[in-house]
Amino acid sequence: MDAGHNGLNYTDTAFIDHKIWNGREWEACNTTGTQTASGYTEALFNFNVATYLAADLRRDGARVVLTRTNNHGVGPCVTRRIQIINTAHADVGIEIHADGGPTSGRGFTVLEPVADGPNDKVIGQSIRFGSDVRSALLADSPMRMSDYYGHNGTIFRNNLTGLNLTRVPNVLIECGNMANAADARLLTSSAVQRQIARALDQAIVRFLTGASH
Repeated sequence: MDAGHNGLNYTDTAFIDHKIWNGREWEACNTTGTQTASGYTEALFNFNVATYLAADLRRDGARVVLTRTNNHGVGPCVTRRIQIINTAHADVGIEIHADGGPTSGRGFTVLEPVADGPNDKVIGQSIRFGSDVRSALLADSPMRMSDYYGHNGTIFRNNLTGLNLTRVPNVLIECGNMANAADARLLTSSAVQRQIARALDQAIVRFLTGASH
């Protein structure tokens, strides 16, 4: 489980700006992420949801591997994050994020990988997992599908390290748009963060047990 960004990334721009190879092109090691108009950071949101989700999964009997264990560090680079997930031989991976889109836009989007070699064997499974995530968020959280990004709550991306280099079924979830006032009110609520985590937990369980297929 990868909680995107980190709380102190802004303090070491030289590190997070250095270039890494994402499987197709060079990109920054990491970024600071976005934030709401009131300054609530995406890094904190991501970490909170990941913490709630990890607790839910452990109660379900899962072994959880996190790419970062606090929100007061820098990095690691996105290449290191997917290496952690791959090396763990995870049954499934999820990258937790929130978007900084147009202020008028609302909703979540599930980002899914495009075959590029390293990830070829898990494309089908990743798409199936993405469908589980989309369905669970619609059914079990207050978040709606994005009305500004992707199509019907999903989009294929071929320029993100975690999706390009994954060797396990993996998607990235933009849980909502922090730039939108209505989404921001939801995303900054601990109750909603718990709801999102529970929905993601249900999606993971459905995927791993084959309950939805």
